[in-house]
Amino acid sequence: MDRGYGGIPRPLCDWITFLSQALPARSVGTFLELLIGAMLTPAGFVTEAYLVLGMRNHWTSYYKWLQQGKWSWLGLTRQFVRLVLQVVGPEEVHLVVDDTVVLRASKKAPGSQIHHQHGNKPNLAQYVRGQCWVSLAWVTGKGSRFLALPLLSRLVPAAGNRGKLVAANTLIRAVYRLLRERPVRVLADCWYMRRPFIEATLSRGFHVVGQVRVDTRVYDAPPERQPGQRGRPRKYGEKYTPERIERLERTEATLWLHGREQAVRYRSRVVLARFLGGRRVRVVWCEYSDGKGQWKKPRLLLSTDTELTPGQVIEIYAERWSIEPMFHQLKQAWGLKEAWQQTRQTLHRWVHLTQVGYGLIQLLSYLDDEAVRQLCQGAPWRRNHPVTAGRIRQGLQEIFRQVPVRRWWNRKCKKFEPPDWRGSDHVERSSAIF
Repeated sequence: MDRGYGGIPRPLCDWITFLSQALPARSVGTFLELLIGAMLTPAGFVTEAYLVLGMRNHWTSYYKWLQQGKWSWLGLTRQFVRLVLQVVGPEEVHLVVDDTVVLRASKKAPGSQIHHQHGNKPNLAQYVRGQCWVSLAWVTGKGSRFLALPLLSRLVPAAGNRGKLVAANTLIRAVYRLLRERPVRVLADCWYMRRPFIEATLSRGFHVVGQVRVDTRVYDAPPERQPGQRGRPRKYGEKYTPERIERLERTEATLWLHGREQAVRYRSRVVLARFLGGRRVRVVWCEYSDGKGQWKKPRLLLSTDTELTPGQVIEIYAERWSIEPMFHQLKQAWGLKEAWQQTRQTLHRWVHLTQVGYGLIQLLSYLDDEAVRQLCQGAPWRRNHPVTAGRIRQGLQEIFRQVPVRRWWNRKCKKFEPPDWRGSDHVERSSAIF
C-alpha cells in the first residue's frame, strides 16, 4: 500500500529540520540519510541503514563520515534535548540514570570487559563479556502511560562500579545547562545512590530520588543545645532502628504504579542521612502487595526534595522503570545489540544516531496527531489500532523505502520536506515551537 508523501507527519519533518541545525552544512545530507535509515531498520548495522533508502553516495562514504566527519555527536544530542523541551514542555523534568550490558564475544570491541550480570537472568552466566552502557533518559508521559526518551549514553571503558558513577556524572554535566530553568529530579537505583553522585547532582541544582539499602543509617535532628551546655554540639539525634521504625505510623494506599493500580503501605520521615554528611532527606519505608494478600520485602526510598509527600516519592520513583523497556527496544528492535564499530568515538556516533531516530519515533507516539494515527492503520486485524513506536516505524517504512531523502533537503531555505510540499498550500505546522 503506497501512502504517498502526504502520509508523513508534518512534525517529523520539522523536527529533522531542527536537528540538522546542529551539524555543518556539508554534513546535513549524509546525516539525513543515516538518521532516517537508522530510524527505519531493526538492525544495528550501517549497511542495513544504507540498503533501506535510496542513498546517493557509495557505501564507504558513510563509514568515512562516521569515522572522520567534522561533526559532534554531543552537539546533536544537546539539540535533541532542546527539541524535547519544546515538544513536551514539562513543568518538571524527570531524568533516569541506569546501565545495561550489550553482550559481546570479541575482546577487541571497544569497552569489552567482563561484567557481573546483576539482572539474574536464568539463561546467562553470573559473569558475562560485553559493553556496559550508562544512559541518561528523559521520562515523559500522558495519563498513566510513561515512556523514556534516550538522551545520552556513555560506554564504560573498564569494569567496576566506579566507572559507572563517573559516567553518570559526565552525562548529567553534559546537559544540565539546558535544563536550568525547570525543576529537575534524577531517578536512580541502588547502584548510583552514592554520596559522590548525589552531591554532584545537587551541586547542579537537581534533586535525586532513588532506592537505597534498607539498613541505611538515618537519624533525627539533634536536640536543641541548652544554654551553658558544655561539649561539642551533637550532629545527629536518635537513630532509626528496625524496632523504632516498626513503631512509626503506617499508611496503606492504592497508587498507580507501573501501569496499574497497586496496593502499597509505607512509613515516612524527614531525617538526616549519615552517608550524605547529615543532609536532610525524605525517606519512605514501603512495601508492595504481591496481589495474593502478601506483602513483599520492605524497600527504602530516599528523596533529597523534602517537600515531596511519601506518595509522590513512591510514584516518581516508579517512573524509573520506564527505562527498562527502552533498553529492551533499543537492543532488540533498534539494533543496539548488533551495533559494531572499531573505535570508541565512531561507536558513540553511530549509537547516538540510532538513539535519536528511536527518540523521534517515540515523540511521534507521544503526539495526539491524526497523521500519526494513519501510519498505524496498516494492520487491520489489530483492535483499536494502538499507536506504538513499532507500528509508526512500519508505516514510515512504506513511505521511505528506497526514497532518495537527500533530495528532500531544501538548501535554500534549509528545510527538510517532501518535494510535493514545496510551493503548495500545505501550511500546517507541528505543535512544537521553532
